[in-house]
Amino acid sequence: MWGFFNNLKMMDDFEKLRCQMVETQILARGISDKKVIDAMLKIPREKFIEEKFYSQAYSDHPLPIGEGQTISQPFIVALMTELLNLTGNEKVLEIGTGSGYQTAILAELSKKVYTVERIPTLFKNAKNILAEMGYKNIFLFNLDGTEGLKEHSPFDRIILTAASDKIPQPLVEQLKESGKLIIPIGDRFSQELLVADKINGKLEIKNYGGVTFVPLIGKFGVSE
Repeated sequence: MWGFFNNLKMMDDFEKLRCQMVETQILARGISDKKVIDAMLKIPREKFIEEKFYSQAYSDHPLPIGEGQTISQPFIVALMTELLNLTGNEKVLEIGTGSGYQTAILAELSKKVYTVERIPTLFKNAKNILAEMGYKNIFLFNLDGTEGLKEHSPFDRIILTAASDKIPQPLVEQLKESGKLIIPIGDRFSQELLVADKINGKLEIKNYGGVTFVPLIGKFGVSE
């Protein structure tokens, strides 16, 4: 019985921390898209991390998820999602499923999410969590994300949650005309968050400042 009440208290604590996170980390830094804010308030970040990190579930920094990978800082998740300018009708390609947290946020705001994770253990974990949460508009693949998913292209939006020194050419080709692609570009120590709009077959790029992501590994990514 005491375990039941402790679980209820923990759930209540997480909800309070989630609201606090949105207020102090998201709204305070200028995120204004109501749909993004609502998704950040809804999705339980604690579901996507190990129990030993529960006390840091809503902290203002990334957390390890195994295999040398991380779940991104909440603000960065919100920023990248807002920059995609989703209306609810888009088909989105996510490269780097990781924990599945960003995937769940995207699924709340778009029609379909195709997400690719190269590491089998992370792929299986994310698949199980997202299935438990009941998402029907997420399609997961355990592949080299730098090659994209040509058979399901074109995509209205493409988001990469790992950094490269270049935008993988297959993803440029699989991005729909007038679509948006967001990617961290740079070396392992210094990167810039870029948003590319595909206009007349070419990319028009805007820079949204410094970020830090794990490297994008794959045929068209950085070398290991």
